[in-house]
Amino acid sequence: MTCPRFVSQHFHQLAYRPRLDHKSAGTLARLETCSLQQQHQPYHIQHRRPTNIPVTWRYTPPSDSIRTRTTMASATSFYDFKPLDKRGQEAPTADYKGKVVLIVNTASKCGFTPQFEGLEKLYKSVKEKHGDDFVILGFPCNQFASQDPGTDDDIQSFCQLNYGVTFPIMAKSDVNGDAANPLFTWLKDEKPGIMGLKRIKWNFEKFLVGRDGKVKGRWASTTKPEALEKPVLDELAKPAPADAAPAAKPE
Repeated sequence: MTCPRFVSQHFHQLAYRPRLDHKSAGTLARLETCSLQQQHQPYHIQHRRPTNIPVTWRYTPPSDSIRTRTTMASATSFYDFKPLDKRGQEAPTADYKGKVVLIVNTASKCGFTPQFEGLEKLYKSVKEKHGDDFVILGFPCNQFASQDPGTDDDIQSFCQLNYGVTFPIMAKSDVNGDAANPLFTWLKDEKPGIMGLKRIKWNFEKFLVGRDGKVKGRWASTTKPEALEKPVLDELAKPAPADAAPAAKPE
């Protein structure tokens, strides 16, 4: 409905507009009137909860093998973690106090998979001289091109049948991301890679933990296991801390 006051105030403007007949001018007046009325109307904002955001959210990890009772918030050293072993049971890292530990994220279908052979040779060679003071822990991971898709049992069988692995192969877990094994999150924080990058780039990265529980070195996938013999022996030559209590030999 046209507002008379508006038309009387602005009719002289409509009269001088080119190429507008009486009918067109009336239509334009009505449109302008509605526009002005809408400008003076208050805005009504309706708050609605987005339908694409759930009210509650709970993360379900891809595998039970990444579960651990120790979180980064409570961890202060290498000995504060309880990763899961091949049976899905907690394997406290406190059992390795006073030992030198080499930790490797492994895969069964990777171009670096033959490094299992070199790791086993290193393990046996050092154990001949230093007994149980040296440990290698393998952590299967399927995050890199899905190169370790099997179950924990499949992975254990593969390592033993193809490479005669005798060092402990733990339960499969992630090494990067929100669901990463807390042990690896700690290792990366303690020993970042080149240019301070923490993220593990590929399978068979290696971390060396000394007798004092501190991370002594980190090596890329391309570093062969035999190249680590000297760093391992150098750490074994150091005395164990006085508080390193004897631990039961892990299976």
